Order: sequence, then structure tokens, then C-alpha cells
Amino acid sequence: MENKRTCLYDKHVALGALISPFGGFDMPIQYSNIVEEHNAVREACGIFDVSHMGEVLVTGPQSEAFVNYIFTNDITDAPDGKIFYGMMLHPTGGVVDDLLVYKMADKRFFLVINAGNIDKDIAWIMEQSKKFDVTVEHQSEYYGEVAVQGPKTEAIVERVLGIPCAEMVFYTCKEVEYNGETIIISRTGYTGEDGFELYGSHAFTNEVWDKLLASGEVTPCGLGCRDTLRFEVGLPLYGDELTDEITPLEAGLGMFVKLDKGDFIGRDAIAAQKAEGLKRKIVGIELKDKAIPRHGYDVEVDGKVIGQVTTGYNSISTGKSVCMALIDAEYAKLGNEVAVRIRKRVFPGVVTKKRFYEKNYKK
Repeated sequence: MENKRTCLYDKHVALGALISPFGGFDMPIQYSNIVEEHNAVREACGIFDVSHMGEVLVTGPQSEAFVNYIFTNDITDAPDGKIFYGMMLHPTGGVVDDLLVYKMADKRFFLVINAGNIDKDIAWIMEQSKKFDVTVEHQSEYYGEVAVQGPKTEAIVERVLGIPCAEMVFYTCKEVEYNGETIIISRTGYTGEDGFELYGSHAFTNEVWDKLLASGEVTPCGLGCRDTLRFEVGLPLYGDELTDEITPLEAGLGMFVKLDKGDFIGRDAIAAQKAEGLKRKIVGIELKDKAIPRHGYDVEVDGKVIGQVTTGYNSISTGKSVCMALIDAEYAKLGNEVAVRIRKRVFPGVVTKKRFYEKNYKK
């Protein structure tokens, strides 16, 4: 089956991007190189095509109750414009997907899901919705989306696009009229930097992309540096740090699972796991060498395999070889000495926080 293409695909090709499959789409991995694009986001402003993400609109009399039932976070009586991060779970506690829920208005919720999970998620959401008086609309074909990220983003979005956004606080959204079209702008980010997401028609998405690049102040960025950026600040990627088998508690995301809000799918399994104590955890590991740990490499203590690497890089912002890994909980204490097997050699390391890079904000 052929991969899908976003509405910006031809622009990526024209810019000479390296294109590779991701989540069922042909996506730009890099334009110049990952290091340059990574640093552009950390220091100034970068733009990502994230039109491959999925969008679902939930409306109807029981929409709040329904979303609360399929989502780990608690959206009860949320103010309009509030955004929540959380997960949809299997009854076993494993993760169907992690996602964002936008409270657009009373009885109107906008869900943003991962590209590689769109078909699975839609089927799952539709199945659960049968018990509720709600309408579920799959809107992924309509929406394009760009993410504009970096410390200079706010000023650039206001000046170049004429979209007011300075008053928005982190994890909020609003609808704006733009050339006769209603678009959505949000302030979340998946990079550890300030930034905005713009959702609209394919024509809008192309116009915004062109205007921002024509300004000369915005660097086109591929999914390569999107991964290095999110990894450095300890943000999970579905398929690596979250899977059908890895629960939010094991991933260290228990703060987004509200066990006291009432029933939701997977609640009993998570409550039981919390009561029993975790047998394994996702941790950070810093190697004492420049060797690069990759997904799937074994983590060892005294020759015994205690887990596997989920994501690893030589961190661009810190210069250190670091990884996240799912390991036996008894070894997960900060400061514990472990080792990562990279091909035939074993490299010593130490357990650290998963957030490898701390932004030094200048006010």
C-alpha cells in the first residue's frame, strides 16, 4: 500500500528534503541537516509539517462524559480553550495512543492523535462511542497542520501572519478567522520550546508555510530534529516510550492519569498496578562514553539484562550520549550504575532524570 502524502509534500520535495516513510506518510526527515534544524528551534524559530497527525471532533450531549471515559486525564468542567495531555488505554492498562484533547466549547472536543495510529484510534473511538449520545467526526482529511517552534515564534506569528497569540498561555487554544476561514491555533509544543500549532484547510496550511518561509526568519525542520528535540526534554514517543504493553505509570506519566475522577477504560488495571508497585520503569541513562545507544539495545547490570533502550542519541544540545530505557524497577534509582550493550561492547552509564536538557530561559 502506498504511503499518504500531506498537503505540503510538493513543497518539501522542492526544498530538497530527505523524504522517508513515517506513520504511513512520506514525510520530510531533514532539509539541511538535523543539527542545524535542531539548533534553529532551540535558538530562534523552526516550522514543522505535522499535517500527518489525526484530528477527531466529538460533540453531543454526552461528549464530556464520553471523552472522560476514554481518556486518562480529567476534563470535567474545563474552561473553553483548555488543552489536556493524556492517553487512551486498553482495559489492561497498556496505551492505545497518547493524545491532546482540546476543549473548544461546551460539548465540543477536538482530539489530536498520532499519525501511525489514526485508523486504529478511529475504530477504537467509534466502538466506545456506541454507549454514549455523541457524534464522532473524523476530520484528518480536512485539516493540515504546521507547528512553529522556538523562542522567537510568538513575535513571528504575530508579525508575519497577523494572528494574535501573545495573550495565549501554555496549553490553551482558540479559533480565529483568517481570510474567511475559521482556523485553530494552540500553544503546546513537542520540543521543549515555546511554540504554536496552526490547524486549517490545505490552502491555509500552504499559505502559512509559504509566508513564514518567505520571511527569512523561520527554518523548515524535518521529523529528524523533531525526535531529537522531544527526546532531550523527556517527552515520550508512541511506539518507543508508550506502547500497547507499556503503561503510563511505567512511562513516568502518572500525573496525567486521574484515578480519582471516576471510571475510565483501563482505570482498574492502572489502580492495581499502582497498588502492587511497578516492576519496570522508563528511566534516563547517561553513558560515560560517546557511543550512541539505539532503540532495542540491551541494558545490563553485572552481565544480567535488566531492560532495553527505547530512544537514544548523542544529545545535540548537551553533547552527551544519553537514552531512555525501560528497565527493571529495582535498578531505576537515580545514580545507579548500569551498562548498555552496543554490538559486542558494553558501555558504562548512570541512571539520570529523563529530561536531559533544561532550558535556561532569559526573561
